[in-house]
Amino acid sequence: MYPVPSVIGTRPVNRGVYPLLFGLYIFLTLNSSVHAQNPAITIKVDANANKKAISPFIYGLAFPTNAQTTDLNCPLNRSGGNTTTRYNWKLNADNKGQDWFFESLAYPSAIAGEGADTFIGNNKQLGAASMITIPLIEWVARLGANRGKLSSFSIAKYGAQQNSDSQWFPDAGNGVKTNGSFVTGNNPKDANTASNSTFQQNWVKHIVQKWGVANSGGVRYYMMDNESSIWFSTHRDVRPIGLKMDEMRDKIIDYAGKIKAVDSTALIVGPEEWGWSGYLLSGFDQQYGNLHGWANLPDKTAHGNQDYMPYLLSELHKNEVSSGQRLLDVFSLHFYPQGGEFSNDTSNTMKLRRNRSTRSLWDANYVDETWIGTQVQLIPRMKQWVASSYPGLQTAITEYNWGAEGSINGATAQADILGIFGREGLDMATRWMTPDASTPTYKAMKMFRNYDGFKSGFGDTSVQAIVPNPDNVSAFAAIRTVDGALTVMVISKYLSGNTKTTLSLANFAHNGSAQVYQLTAANTILHLSDIAVVGSSLAVTVPPQSITLYVFPPAGVSNTFTSSAIASPSSISTGTQTTLSVKVKCTAGALTNGIVDVEIYDPNGVLVAQEFYAGQNFAVGKSITYKPVWTASGASGKYTVAVGVFGANWTPNYHWRTSVTTITVTSSDTSQYNFEGGAQGWVSSGGMISGVATSSVQVFAGAKSLAVNFNGSGADAQQVLVSAPATPAGKTVTFHLWFPSGSAISAIQPYALEGAGGGWAWTGNWQSTANLTPNAWNTITVTLPANAVTPLDQIGVQFFTSGAWTGTCYVDTVGW
Repeated sequence: MYPVPSVIGTRPVNRGVYPLLFGLYIFLTLNSSVHAQNPAITIKVDANANKKAISPFIYGLAFPTNAQTTDLNCPLNRSGGNTTTRYNWKLNADNKGQDWFFESLAYPSAIAGEGADTFIGNNKQLGAASMITIPLIEWVARLGANRGKLSSFSIAKYGAQQNSDSQWFPDAGNGVKTNGSFVTGNNPKDANTASNSTFQQNWVKHIVQKWGVANSGGVRYYMMDNESSIWFSTHRDVRPIGLKMDEMRDKIIDYAGKIKAVDSTALIVGPEEWGWSGYLLSGFDQQYGNLHGWANLPDKTAHGNQDYMPYLLSELHKNEVSSGQRLLDVFSLHFYPQGGEFSNDTSNTMKLRRNRSTRSLWDANYVDETWIGTQVQLIPRMKQWVASSYPGLQTAITEYNWGAEGSINGATAQADILGIFGREGLDMATRWMTPDASTPTYKAMKMFRNYDGFKSGFGDTSVQAIVPNPDNVSAFAAIRTVDGALTVMVISKYLSGNTKTTLSLANFAHNGSAQVYQLTAANTILHLSDIAVVGSSLAVTVPPQSITLYVFPPAGVSNTFTSSAIASPSSISTGTQTTLSVKVKCTAGALTNGIVDVEIYDPNGVLVAQEFYAGQNFAVGKSITYKPVWTASGASGKYTVAVGVFGANWTPNYHWRTSVTTITVTSSDTSQYNFEGGAQGWVSSGGMISGVATSSVQVFAGAKSLAVNFNGSGADAQQVLVSAPATPAGKTVTFHLWFPSGSAISAIQPYALEGAGGGWAWTGNWQSTANLTPNAWNTITVTLPANAVTPLDQIGVQFFTSGAWTGTCYVDTVGW
């Protein structure tokens, strides 16, 4: 079957340290004696079988923030999507196509190419390769006077339409008449200007002039537009008739040739097709089939009933043979599961379907359960097409998404996908788009690239890992070249019940221990205690819906340590101190220039304090005692202490022990506004702040704080405040504020406002979040003038956002 989805091109449009939180304990440890509820399994790992290099570029992203790029150790950043099809580099503007009322909108800067240059520059600074979309379509965005926005389907010009951009551009229609038929015969020049390969070549010249050629640090990858076979839908204002096979062939030869003429070291990526129908049929035939049925498709018939992708690859290969120039280097496709997985549906039925459907990426025995109705086996299929039609090309999946980002089910699917990419030998992949840093799916990606906060990752040489049923538990194994460790990722997809699991290791000499990192529905990457490994197997118990990484150092890494700790006093109140006495002893293998790490975690398993000691030297039998001092500043409850021993630069990890000792913290929040009994009169001013409420999620002192909830309405400046506080003149008011990483909070300003008698005088302390610490409590003070007129009208905290963002910040312990 070949249908085009009923909704096309509606993916979201992108507008525009702390070490990893190690957990301390879980209710069922991995070597627990608790009986598993699911059948026991054996995972067979053979370090000498099916060895295959894993490309780091399979861990690519689309439009991550700079913080996300760093945190996920991102090697590849793609600038793609529907809007890039109509990017006008000269005007620094694009047209949103069907994604947003076919509007041409300007970027903030009028500098030619600035949007792309900023993207490229950020990637260079952060060490990520750039993938840039080169428009192949015949039209790109045009702007009005003073860089004003324009619409392809003006209601004033083309009449009433079913929908419009009523809030921001009421004259911009959706191009659908009130009777449901499309507006036709519109003038593309209304909001667009003509484009051709010379225009785009000049953009590549600009890029090369600014950033150099690809093999000298410039842009490495240029993509041949985006999902061209459905332009008749996503960009029907300028391309209402679907593209034929030969048209796309000719466009790639034309545009790629122009790019290579400027930078012969650049790599061309294409054709960036949307999905199953786009692999087999041209845009012309997809459009025809939707209107007239799927028999006797004209373009396919005219080409001897050849499928689109093999035909296109074969034609481009013929061109290379005749011309001597390769104009396609990477064969790229997009894939979205078609059964509702790409959604926020987390019903049990959908969870199970999401678990199964990743098999469409590889399994020749899996029949896709949607309208596709056959075996997709996408990566092997792509490799077979390349082998038979254009040998030597790399393969890429440059858009994919299995949904449920906020659910552990979405996380296990994402981990499964990354494991599949590596095992199957895909050359590159970029997820659409980057998950929010607070989600389990984001942390699933982090398990592969930066599980410990020090850029340690899954291995780079895939080896064999066999499981009984990948729909229940999947596993992937790889050797890590940098230290020779064997890494095994175990993904439990079971919705409930623990699973007794035996890891059987063949052809690998380990050092007798395994490091363990785990992500569960609790949504924190936990660094669990090391496990002793005896012989060639390891018996563990994995919880349901979890991702567990086992790191087996090679036999040559034989250093072993013990640790113990005592807190004195062991029970303290917030704001007071305790001294730890941490003893570390080397029991085997002398260590030179190592690191001893002491960490403290709150009752929720969140890292709140860390003290590490570099340059530590241990002879066998030597003990060293460390005495860090800690001041309690968070919620009351039981805090736990973890101790680790590492090599220089935080690798290898020789020893990690969770819950070495505990510290009991009692509440002592006596500030005027401690929020222990409620919001104490604090309210929000509205706008992007939907409201406030007491919370125990993040607490500076005591057991409660004030949660400030943001509703995603856009860039704004609003505040939370309390009226008529009893703050004396001349006093310094102390505010404690917490905001998450990856948020759109650009600045925070605690303030005091006098009333009419004081002339509405404002005293504030504006702080850019660039100067503050995310995922931590920040202390900011405001000192009232000695002549301030009291009582004040209000004190509060003003938040500034740079764009739409949904999330929560926290205020606590406000007093003087």
